Amino acid sequence: MKRSNIIYHQASVTRDKRNNLHKHKSVVLWFTGLSGSGKSTLAHIIEEKLFLKGCSTYVLDGDNVRHGLNSNLDFTDIDRKENIRRIGEVSKLMLEAGIIVITAFISPFKDDRSDVRKLFSSGDFFEIYCKASLITCEERDIKGFYKRARAGEIKNYTGIDSPYEAPKNPDLLIDTDNETIDESINKIFSFLKLKEIIR
Repeated sequence: MKRSNIIYHQASVTRDKRNNLHKHKSVVLWFTGLSGSGKSTLAHIIEEKLFLKGCSTYVLDGDNVRHGLNSNLDFTDIDRKENIRRIGEVSKLMLEAGIIVITAFISPFKDDRSDVRKLFSSGDFFEIYCKASLITCEERDIKGFYKRARAGEIKNYTGIDSPYEAPKNPDLLIDTDNETIDESINKIFSFLKLKEIIR
């Protein structure tokens, strides 16, 4: 809801100034995919490698955010939507701060991901789809969540009794079923250089 008594304050330290200071463009790299598809693994490796190159980075991880900012949200469709909305807004703030924001969220619904994309100008937001079959994700499930979901112990679990709507035209597709981690990392870095986010 827009309020008439709230006026946006334009900061004198702009995003462009911060990008010049950091010597790279600030963007949002939005990793999406089923639980176990490799989102968090890739996000944290990418962050570490970018950090070692001198980039200002931060990973927003789905589980971590639900311990604080979104601790009051459940896994109903409505709460999932609000979860992604909040992360989109936080990502936008961090983008303005000159940071390469790397998110790792299942973000199962295409409309929610589309709404987040609309927050950003062209070239500021990149959807990276970590594609992996449900079978593969269940095999990687060291925490046993899929097994518990199939047993009915966890409700609204994506891929079991809650849908995942795969991106049809992601900015980058990472096939974690068939690619090694190194192949996926190289593919992502080639993409970042192509988009002139890093040199």
